[in-house]
This record gives sequence, structure tokens and C-alpha cells, in this order.
Amino acid sequence: MTRLLCIVGPTASGKSALAVECALQHNAEVISLDASQVYRGFDIGTGKITTDETQGVPHHLIDCVDADQRFDAGIFTELADQLIDDISKRGRQVILCGGTGLYLKALLQGLCEAPKVDLKIENDLELRVQHGEVETLHAELAAVDPAAAARIMPRDKQRVTRALGVYLSHGQALSELQAQHLFSAERYPALVIGLDPPRQLLNERIEARVKQMWDGGFLDEVQGLRARGYQSALRSMGAIGYRLALSALEGEQTAEEAQERMLYATRQYARRQRRYFDRQLPTQWVEPPKGEVKVSYTQLKHLIDQWWPYEPDGEL
Repeated sequence: MTRLLCIVGPTASGKSALAVECALQHNAEVISLDASQVYRGFDIGTGKITTDETQGVPHHLIDCVDADQRFDAGIFTELADQLIDDISKRGRQVILCGGTGLYLKALLQGLCEAPKVDLKIENDLELRVQHGEVETLHAELAAVDPAAAARIMPRDKQRVTRALGVYLSHGQALSELQAQHLFSAERYPALVIGLDPPRQLLNERIEARVKQMWDGGFLDEVQGLRARGYQSALRSMGAIGYRLALSALEGEQTAEEAQERMLYATRQYARRQRRYFDRQLPTQWVEPPKGEVKVSYTQLKHLIDQWWPYEPDGEL
């Protein structure tokens, strides 16, 4: 069975650069673990790796679908399974890299097959979210599925609407369905390395990244998506900052206000990412060495060499 190297952690922790370093040393290809980078045209605001930054390392599951197409953990797992098989048959190693913990959990442990949500119910819930009722929906979820509500943050729009939508569509709590889903064995053996820079350093990097996005044309990117007819109700627009930028374009707030709110939302998201990987996956956390700003391949060489045979002359 293919042995996977997974590089995870909060946004702006240096995952992509480290994945490229590891891939160059071990003749590997990278499968993205990012729920927003799958969308075409979502480049600046998602921190999508550039062609130059890949240094020739093949990257997969980036720019896969248009913004109005559905993409979820189930679709990710199906496509990742195919890619892992293909990459392995070509004699290369596989690296998973990104910050969407649910996608990795689904790939490694399986996914609860929840019933599909009725389309009318899904649309009604999404409309209520757009009207600012997500916390009200969370309270309604707590009344019918307290176990699920306890695990979901009150403003986590996607998970709140999914769990409540399942109950409203089928009369069965999502938590009950998940409890019935037993993991008989791991789907893949995986070494999960989590990047854990000190909080102050991470916050500084997040602030610098958000500023760079806005200075680098993020608002123009969102204007282009808007011109193509993509509206805030789309799930893809749930990527951090995109709905805020849309609201700025529509005059509901200034660009400066939207940028500041994006910075706050990104910091909050980074904390949630850290908690998810810590609680849901067997993550080995590593910090940059004292005086350094990032984790390098050299720092992790002993771990990875035990996991994979070292191939210093491997070429892509």
C-alpha cells in the first residue's frame, strides 16, 4: 500500500514550500489538500502556488473545477485515490499538502455517507445564511442534533447548513449517522507532519500575506469573478475574503474594512485548523528551529528517511 507523506497545518505556516523541498528530494508529486484552490480563478485570495514556486514538481487537484461546480470531501477522495494509484504506478512518491483537514481525514479514514440534502432545503438554508442567520441555524441544529452542534462552531456556515440540512431532509441526526460509521482499517499508511510556528510569527506571516494579496490585485480578481456571474451564495465564495471583497465592490463596506476583516477571519481560521489536525488526525507537530522562520526539509530529514528510502539522485 502506498505510504503517504502529509504536510499540514495552519495557513501561512510554510506548507507549500516544504512540500516542494521534500518532493525534489524524493521524486514525489504533490496532491493539494485545499478546498478553495480547486476552483479556477481563485488564485490570489487562496495563496495558490505559482508555476515558478513549484520548481517543476507536479501539483494535482488545483484548478479542477469552475466556481459554480460542486466539490466536496467525497469528490476529493475519489480523485485523490485515482491520483495516488497513478503516481505510484509511475514509480513516484505521493505528498499531500494543505490545510483542509476534513479532506485528509476522509482520504485516510473514510467518509460517512450522509444522505443528500434536498435541493430546496439546501437553497433555503443558504438564503438564510446570506441574511445573517447562521447563528440562529446553529441554535436550531442544537435543538435537533446537540452532538453535532457541540462540534461545530456557531458561525461555521458550511458545516451548520450541512448538518441541519441532513436532519431536515431525512429526519435523522448527522451525528447518529457518523456514530454508525466504523473505520475498520486505515485506507493508507500516512506520516502526518504539522507545521506549528510560534503564534506571534504565524500572525505576522498572516498579516503580511493578507496585505500582499490586496496589494497584488485581490480585489481585481474578485471583480473578475463577479463579472463572470459568480455571486456570494456560491459555496466557492466561502473561501476566506471573497465575500468580503464582493461586499466592498458592492459598496457595503470600504476595501480597507474588508481587508481588516479578512485578516481577522484568517487568524481565526488558522486557530481552527490547528485544533482540527490536533484532535482529528495523528499529527506530529514541528516548529522552526530557534532563530529560523520556517521548517525545512533538512530539519525533517530523519523522520522522512525512516518513512521513505532517500533518493538524492531522484529526478522528476
